[in-house]
Amino acid sequence: MGTWGTGPFDSDLAADFVDGLEGMSTQQVIDVLARAFQRVTNAKAQVESGDGIEAVAAAALVASTVPDAQIQIDPDDGPREPLPDLPASLRLPAKLALQRILHDGSGVAAGWVDSDEAIQWRYEVQHVIEALEPPADHCK
Repeated sequence: MGTWGTGPFDSDLAADFVDGLEGMSTQQVIDVLARAFQRVTNAKAQVESGDGIEAVAAAALVASTVPDAQIQIDPDDGPREPLPDLPASLRLPAKLALQRILHDGSGVAAGWVDSDEAIQWRYEVQHVIEALEPPADHCK
């Protein structure tokens, strides 16, 4: 597996995950994203690296659809087709999966050799978590 950066889509596995969404119906896309989060949150032991990578990519896709979110997906990294409207109900499972990846010593979190890259990767994941938060005016 090749990794060329710290972003959510900067690996072969993440790129394959995104490419796999091509041609799917809206419901199929929603189901694939939800399953990516579920594999992480339901993992009994340490989260496998591959599951973590897919969940980070899936969460970034969800976050990119949140109004006023600061998550931009480079057209070269994202799906070739526009994402369907994704339900807000995917945001909490995405956030919980990312929190588990960051805090439970997942394979993807522990797999960075370069400490600067590990710090940058954690920053990127935290940025996605923040983008998944509901807007302040909806918290009242």
